[in-house]
Amino acid sequence: MKFSANIDQQINEAFEPIAAKAIETILYAVDIGGVEVKIILVWLIAAALFFTAYLGFLNFRFFKHAIEVVRGKHDKDGGGEGQISRFQALTASLSATVGLGNIGGVAVAVSVGGPGAVPWMVLMGLFSMSTKFAEVMLAVKYRRHQSVEHPDSISGGPMYYLKEAFEHYNIPYVGTIVAVIFALCCIGASIGGGNMYQANQAYEQIANVTGGQETGLLANKAWMFGLMLSFFVGVVIIGGIKSIAAVASRLVPVMGITYLIAGLIVIAIHYANIPEAFSIMFREAFAPEAGIGGLMGALLVGVQRASFSNESGLGSAAIVHSTAKTEDAVSQGFVGMLGPFVDTVVICLVTALVIIISGAYTEVDGLQGVELTSKALESGVSWFPYVLALTVFLFAYSTMITWSYYGVKAVTFLFGQRKSVEMSFKLFFCSCIVVGASAELSSIINFSDAMLLSMAFPNILGLYLLAPVIRKDVKAYIQKLKEQS
Repeated sequence: MKFSANIDQQINEAFEPIAAKAIETILYAVDIGGVEVKIILVWLIAAALFFTAYLGFLNFRFFKHAIEVVRGKHDKDGGGEGQISRFQALTASLSATVGLGNIGGVAVAVSVGGPGAVPWMVLMGLFSMSTKFAEVMLAVKYRRHQSVEHPDSISGGPMYYLKEAFEHYNIPYVGTIVAVIFALCCIGASIGGGNMYQANQAYEQIANVTGGQETGLLANKAWMFGLMLSFFVGVVIIGGIKSIAAVASRLVPVMGITYLIAGLIVIAIHYANIPEAFSIMFREAFAPEAGIGGLMGALLVGVQRASFSNESGLGSAAIVHSTAKTEDAVSQGFVGMLGPFVDTVVICLVTALVIIISGAYTEVDGLQGVELTSKALESGVSWFPYVLALTVFLFAYSTMITWSYYGVKAVTFLFGQRKSVEMSFKLFFCSCIVVGASAELSSIINFSDAMLLSMAFPNILGLYLLAPVIRKDVKAYIQKLKEQS
């Protein structure tokens, strides 16, 4: 017992200064009217609004069409070249985003930014659908077939379309540098938000429902839990994208529906509080008692949680969407834009409503992350924390397996498409699960946000440079639809 506790303590002491430095460097903020505004969030908001307007609000106008595409209504004879189906690409990308940011992250948003953060989170989710469309479309358009050891595999994502973006303006060497920067950020995000944060929250919830982190069955055994989880992750990721997609396509619908049902039941039990909950959310979002400072605080927290959750503008989902079986890049862009809607507008909103309607956020009492969501669910049905524990484990697991793929693609982009490179990273990825399970939540959140959001700088720059190409292809696609109708 003492031995395992020492291991956890040593991991925390070594990791905390790294996380603090990362958040200070990457999440740089400026003071505006007494409120710290993070530059990266302004960057994300600007991109979401720009592409929504620039592409003619296609996130709203073509929502129904996007559903038809993912169902295969517009495909011909298998859908075209690729490694996985459109549905598998969507569920694999969702398995990376529908993770603990939807549970623990939203709880943090409500406890820190108040109920007023929720409407801003949902709005960001809706507008960021356009950003996700743009990056997925480009990933498919500029994807590449590998050779030698990987003749049947496909690689795509920001690493590749960033090079194309700068070549388009006759400065290819700059494109190479920016692509390398993105790949390095992606590796860090894979280890942080896609790995350690998930392991941390999964252990926390499992430990809580088995007697607590101090005296329970898993007390001071975070490292042991991490070893077990790393084994289950390793079993799937060894098989590559087809194995990951096969698991995700089965796991994501089950875990998502299970969690939504539990949340909706709690909301129904507290139905009398629904009108007041919505009143509080909108009152604090648009007319906060704390004035402009409260308004900016709620807005920024909501936007940050939405960005952390659905990853629009970060370019991560584009990596897995690039492997979809399709002959048309624009159509897969429509599939990709459904991700933020499911992730943020549906699942994150249900989490927020459960916390607010149950009143759990007013009795935080030191609770953070998943613990707060668990308390909210318990207010409806006493044994729902056990359902949450299972869901949290599955959310964490599914997120890890897809983010391992993102990390692999970033590493092989830098060091070459070799089996030895892939296997080395996968082993390293699994070892980091043990670190994540043992570290403090505050350090994990800081490091995760820093690594994830840092991907947006190079990625969105590439989207802006290729914006005319995106709009040209979208117009051609819409014209083609009109001719077929």
